[in-house]
Amino acid sequence: MSTLMTWLEAGRRLAERVPYSIVALVARLAVASVFWRSAQTKVDGFLHIKDTTFFLFREEYKVPFLPPDVAAYLATYQELAFSVLLVVGLASRLSALGLMLMVAVIQIFVYPEGWPDHILWFALLLLIFARGPGAISLDHLLWSRARSEPAPAR
Repeated sequence: MSTLMTWLEAGRRLAERVPYSIVALVARLAVASVFWRSAQTKVDGFLHIKDTTFFLFREEYKVPFLPPDVAAYLATYQELAFSVLLVVGLASRLSALGLMLMVAVIQIFVYPEGWPDHILWFALLLLIFARGPGAISLDHLLWSRARSEPAPAR
């Protein structure tokens, strides 16, 4: 085998030793940070939505089918809740799906030119949705316990 192939094979073996739980944790933290930081620009204090947020939803983020004030509340609280859930790994697939839908709305109706960022967020969310949050998550802990308990007597 050539020297190049030896190095490539060694690199592949090393990469394959990275546990999925680490990949999933990094993906969850990375994408949660995007939406958490976005939500922080929309609130002041504890869950109090800024007037500027309502203004932006009325004037710039014109989401169809929803009144602007309702969209402001939904988007803000969705970003906050799903970010926290992703970080701790609870209801991870549901949270990823909710944020995937939000990314789709942003891409289609709000900022179509933002696709380079949106596709990265979507890819991370799709990984979590499709493969789960990994072993370093509350979901894993809860599902492991649920599966190990004996079935109730009938």
